[in-house]
Amino acid sequence: MKILKRTIGLTFFCLFINIISGKSQQKNTYNFSFEKTNAAHKPEGWTLSFGSQNAGYTTQLDSSVVNDGKYSLSIFKTNNDTTTYGVAEYTIPAYYKGTKIKLTGFLKTENIAKGDVGFWIRIDGNRKRLQFGDMHLSGIQGTNDWKEYSIELPYDSVNAKQIVFGAVLSGEGKIWVDNIHIYLDNQPIESASLKDLFPAKKDTSFSVISGISSIDLNTDKIKLLTNLGMIWGFLKYYHPAITQGKYNWDAELFRHLPQILKTENNKIAYKTIEQWIDSLGVVPVCNNCAVIPADKIKLKPDYGYLFIPNNLPASLLKKLEFIKNNYTPVTEQYYVGYAQARNPSFTNEIPYSNSYPDAGIRLLALYRYWNIIQYFYPSRYLIGEDWNKVLTKFIPKFINAKNSKEYTAACLEVIANIHDTHAGIWSYPPALDSLKGAYMAPFQAKFIEDKLVVTGYYKYTPELKDSIHIGDIIEKIDGVSVDSLVKKYLPLTPASNYETQLRDLPTVSQGFLLRSNNRKAQLIIKRENQEFLVTVSKIHSNNINPSSGFEELSGYKILAGGIGYIFPGMLKDDDITSIKKAFANTKGLIIDLRSYPSSFMPFTYGAWLKNKPSPFIRFTQVSLDLPGCINYGATLSNGENNANAYKGKVVIIVNASTQSSGEYTAMALSTAPNATVIGSTTAGADGNVSTVILPGGISSWISGLGVYYPDGTETQRKGVKIDILVKPTIKGIRERKDELLDKAMQIIENS
Repeated sequence: MKILKRTIGLTFFCLFINIISGKSQQKNTYNFSFEKTNAAHKPEGWTLSFGSQNAGYTTQLDSSVVNDGKYSLSIFKTNNDTTTYGVAEYTIPAYYKGTKIKLTGFLKTENIAKGDVGFWIRIDGNRKRLQFGDMHLSGIQGTNDWKEYSIELPYDSVNAKQIVFGAVLSGEGKIWVDNIHIYLDNQPIESASLKDLFPAKKDTSFSVISGISSIDLNTDKIKLLTNLGMIWGFLKYYHPAITQGKYNWDAELFRHLPQILKTENNKIAYKTIEQWIDSLGVVPVCNNCAVIPADKIKLKPDYGYLFIPNNLPASLLKKLEFIKNNYTPVTEQYYVGYAQARNPSFTNEIPYSNSYPDAGIRLLALYRYWNIIQYFYPSRYLIGEDWNKVLTKFIPKFINAKNSKEYTAACLEVIANIHDTHAGIWSYPPALDSLKGAYMAPFQAKFIEDKLVVTGYYKYTPELKDSIHIGDIIEKIDGVSVDSLVKKYLPLTPASNYETQLRDLPTVSQGFLLRSNNRKAQLIIKRENQEFLVTVSKIHSNNINPSSGFEELSGYKILAGGIGYIFPGMLKDDDITSIKKAFANTKGLIIDLRSYPSSFMPFTYGAWLKNKPSPFIRFTQVSLDLPGCINYGATLSNGENNANAYKGKVVIIVNASTQSSGEYTAMALSTAPNATVIGSTTAGADGNVSTVILPGGISSWISGLGVYYPDGTETQRKGVKIDILVKPTIKGIRERKDELLDKAMQIIENS
């Protein structure tokens, strides 16, 4: 199952959902038959969306075709112009003893013509996959009624960290899945024997609520809570009792916070904090303290306000300094470890699924996020705003949030403050949809020449072409200027740079600009220097497929004039063989990276395009040798000594849609001796992602590696290096021209 295996490799280090909670070591009733649903009518615990990776497929509950209970889960193709896949995934912690694991489940199919179909299961260890099994040899075709299938694997209970399983459809047709079971040594996993658990996992006192319903704030209290958040995070990653899992650090905060808050002044509060630290036990003097050579360090730890003069009482400061100076390096902590690419993996974070957590948990959410960024975000120094001040600024916003919408908005805003296009809220909680609005304007639009311009239509609204034309400039929406709306929504639009914020603002998935809870929108549009008032009916956002703008049906073709064209968004892994043969005599080659590559190209295509190896990228990585320290990592090369390397001119097209793997690919292939990169600022978010779980069903990502050119030039926030700046124009949009492609062809023809 080639497509699924690529997915599994990716989701190992960018898991959407972490269901580990304080109740996990008790007997569980998992949602294997999709009977438990949330407010958005999604099955609890299941991840149904992986963004562009499964664009073109719909995964949803079905109450009309079932094998067990009220619901099954269906996966079906909704866009024929895609070679991606639909997938559903469920993750449970590997808390259980056993030697053999078995997945069983029922599957029903309709009009299956090709591709991979069925169940899969994966066992993850620390930074590696231990076992994987799927149904790629099942040969399921056509229409079939419910039938039970199974997958059986060895299970290493000592090294297993999590069990991940689900269903996939990568071809035509539709499948239904239902009535799934997981067995360990022929026992239902719900009844399997438990491994010995960390003391932190056994403490479930505050697994649902903190019991702190409100917090009164004033200037002194905000300063106290700022320092407390920094102390709490420092101890989380530096105190051996916490790093070894001896304490549920969330629960400890909730135990001590009421006493800290009710003290008459901050001096007494700090004494209470000192006593709390003493209760954790003696910190041993380290025999092997962290020593990192200066030339290996990109960024030294930043402990916030903890060690600045005249901030904390001398006795408390002395305790913290002793803990810092006697930290012993480790390869894994209870709350953080290394993922497969050595980006951070944040483990054992309790999700607190209530969409509107109480005040104590809302404060915890801010503390958790702020400290993850402070200690484990490789690009912390590129944030721009003083991250210490961000903690102080957001304490009132989190504590005073009156409902789930305000809490979700506070989370989205603090996430946006790190300026990372990988960041955002990717779990799509109902409150986020409510914030943006349920209805979307029925056309596609982009910012061209700093104007919001209509660029296309959704398939559902052909009649719109009579009133709104491609190339129309939208001046106002419901009486408010587009410029004013942009300023309003920029703080709620996580992205590495302004160009990528403008990319996302008009989109259905990430943008606020064209969404609202009104079923109609009044637009002032400008066309040929004349303004028109147009009223349009909106479409429910759930009915819009954001990938419907893809026009390429194949990953490669030959253009007029004998120019090869590659569209990585539609490539298959084995296309390289056909491409090398078909493009052998082409005049030049265009690689259009204005989408997310569906095939991993840097090394296979680098070997074809380059006649000798050369470096193309350098990384920085977080450190558990000294939390908060960012160290230089590997420099990678691609290419081979190849006398038969491609000889023609290579033009690589990029823009704000070039993100992550697309940027990595652009960097790798731009080192071909005859390559030119044209276009505009890319998304500025490269490097393997790390998942951050926040209370309230909120899942986010960060770029977990720092990514640089070999000469040290940053790509985070800046994007890839551009040789020739080319941007589309409004005139070109009206004339249906692809001006970047035209420029690429011109460069090759003139060479």
